[in-house]
Amino acid sequence: MCDRPAIRASVVLAEPTSQRVVSVKLPQGATVAEAVVASGLLAGRAATERAGLAYGIYGKVVDGDSQLEEGDRVEILRPLPQDPRSRRRRLAREGRTMGGGTRPKRS
Repeated sequence: MCDRPAIRASVVLAEPTSQRVVSVKLPQGATVAEAVVASGLLAGRAATERAGLAYGIYGKVVDGDSQLEEGDRVEILRPLPQDPRSRRRRLAREGRTMGGGTRPKRS
C-alpha cells in the first residue's frame, strides 16, 4: 500500500455531443497521464486516436508528466477538425458565416 497521502482530481473529456467528468483519487505526486488512465475515459480508444490528444489543467496546456495538485481539473483536449481561421476564410468566400447563416448584403 502507498504511504503517500491521496489527492483528488477530476478528469474531463468533452465530445461533440456530451461531456464526461470522472473524479479520481491518486497518491500525491501523481501525474496528469496517471489521472487520465485512472479515469478510464480513454479505455477502448485506438492508440492512433489517443496519440492526437493533449492535456490541460484549468485551460492551460500541460504535459502528461506534469504533477497534479489537490482539486486539479484535468482536461483531455481533442484536436480541432479544422483550423478556425481557415474555416472562417472559406465560409467568407462562400458568403456564409460561422453560425450557418448568410452574410447580410451591404447597401
